[in-house]
Amino acid sequence: MTTLSPPQLRIDPGRLMGRISELARIGGLPSGAVKRLAFSDEDVAARAVVRDWMEQAGLTVRIDAAGNLIGRREGNRAAAGALVTGSHIDTVPTGGRFDGALGVIAGIEVAQCLQEADLQLDHPLEVIAFADEENTMIGCKSIVGTAASDPERFRTNVNLPIRTCLERIGGDWDRLPSARRGPADLACYLELHVEQGGVLEAVNRQIGVVEGVVGQQRYTLTVHGQANHAGTTPMGMRHDALTTAAQLILAVEDMARHFPGDPVATIGKLSVWPNAANIVPGRVDMSLDMRDLSHAVIDHMRAHLERKIENIAVTSRNRIEMEPQFVVDPTPADGTIQDVIVDCCDGLGLSHTHLPSRASHDAQEIGRLTAMGMIFVPSRDGVSHSGEEYTSDEQCAQGTEVLLRSLIALDQKLA
Repeated sequence: MTTLSPPQLRIDPGRLMGRISELARIGGLPSGAVKRLAFSDEDVAARAVVRDWMEQAGLTVRIDAAGNLIGRREGNRAAAGALVTGSHIDTVPTGGRFDGALGVIAGIEVAQCLQEADLQLDHPLEVIAFADEENTMIGCKSIVGTAASDPERFRTNVNLPIRTCLERIGGDWDRLPSARRGPADLACYLELHVEQGGVLEAVNRQIGVVEGVVGQQRYTLTVHGQANHAGTTPMGMRHDALTTAAQLILAVEDMARHFPGDPVATIGKLSVWPNAANIVPGRVDMSLDMRDLSHAVIDHMRAHLERKIENIAVTSRNRIEMEPQFVVDPTPADGTIQDVIVDCCDGLGLSHTHLPSRASHDAQEIGRLTAMGMIFVPSRDGVSHSGEEYTSDEQCAQGTEVLLRSLIALDQKLA
């Protein structure tokens, strides 16, 4: 094996983009979107293609009990933890061709570059296509050991039991704990992904250096008013649940805009009862989603909102309930990995900025096990989970070059 400096290695942009296009045809819709639900026939077919690409890149491929497709290239130090990269190839019902797929195909491209240059790293290199990122996240959660142990808690997008789904892709529910990895197994995890937002485009930067994946707290807010006749109930005698809900929506918007830091908060789902034109609304159910890199900030937002809810309930004379749905802790990106990404961007002459990821990724879970970093490339108009999702060939290639050089630099830095 030879030892080469990063400038002597170059990815093959044509091969990279050709594979992205080929994968997009599996589950491709006339609209230009991609429907490749985890565990579907399309997912099974795509996994077979990705496995073939991994093998062409010289990777030894296996499927763990959680259905993760794992390609491995051994390193000079057999006992060293692996440098891990990858993402997912499943999509939402009308997804784009870049979300997830870019990270997997870029990881394979890195491995193929190393193979063609006859370059062996000190650490093993693993490229992982994680199972079902878009829904259950069973792949990444099983590696970390946080997946639910009750199969009934898994609701798959293909309406099949999780046991059956795992069998379809080579996994095994009965051996699910065997997919768990220990901290010594992984030296770090680095994921390339499209931003799925418009920040990079807005600030005119080529690469996003992710500071971490935000935490989430989700609640159901319920306003209990009194349904009554819309014509015979005077305005001063009403207990209108919807007008109270409107006050809550504006309070959430105002809170997120003016709270210290850079949090987001969204009321995205509304259910009005009895939902008739001639009846004063008697009840409204709403979803509340709050996200930030700091768990403390989200907690403070919740406490602030609870006080606001008390005030609105008094003035509106309606009862308001706030019921928790789930909490996901934030995962900070490792500082050393961020520094390495910045150095590699500088070496390639690529502009960059630091930003959080406000969407969930496999990295959020894997970062609970090992040092984690993410590289973002721009999404045109900030659009994702859509057939309109677009990242240019040049931007995909730039992100993959940064991934290649960052992994080589981390191999030396973590030695």
